[in-house]
Amino acid sequence: MSDAKATQFLKSILIDEDSLAAASRDQEQERQVAIFDLLDGNYFEPVESPGGPYDLKLSLVENRLAFDIVAPGGQERRHLLSLSPFRGVIKDYFMICDSYYSAIRNSSPQQIEALDMGRRGLHNEGSNLLRERLEGKVKTDLDTARRLFTLICALHWRG
Repeated sequence: MSDAKATQFLKSILIDEDSLAAASRDQEQERQVAIFDLLDGNYFEPVESPGGPYDLKLSLVENRLAFDIVAPGGQERRHLLSLSPFRGVIKDYFMICDSYYSAIRNSSPQQIEALDMGRRGLHNEGSNLLRERLEGKVKTDLDTARRLFTLICALHWRG
C-alpha cells in the first residue's frame, strides 16, 4: 500500500449532539459500537484530497445529511446529501431492529436468526446506497459504509 493510501482513514468522528434524538439503550449501544469499530479500522478517501487522516462530523443541516471533513492542516470540505433516498430503507431498518431487539428477549433462536438476517440485509442495502450517494465525493469500503450507515440512522432515531 502506498503512503498516500495508508493515510486514507478517519481518525475521529463526531455526531452533532443537536442533530441527535433520544435513543434507547440498544440504539445507544449500537451507536457506540459503530464509532469504536469505525475508528478501529476504516477506509475513507475524499476525492481530490492530498491524504489524511481525517476528522468527520455528521449532522443534519436543513433536512440534509452533512459530512464535514477536516483534513490535516485544517482543510475543510462539506458534502450535503439528500435524505430522501434513505428514508425507505431507514424506516424498514428501524422496524426490523425493533422486532429484533424484542425477539432477543422473547423469541426462539431461529426467529432471532431470521430477523438478524433481515436486519443485516437492510443494513447492507443502506450501506450500498450510502456508497452510491457518496460517489464522486468520498470513497469507502463496505465495512466503513456499514458503520457510517449506523451513525446516519442515529440521526433519525426518535427514542
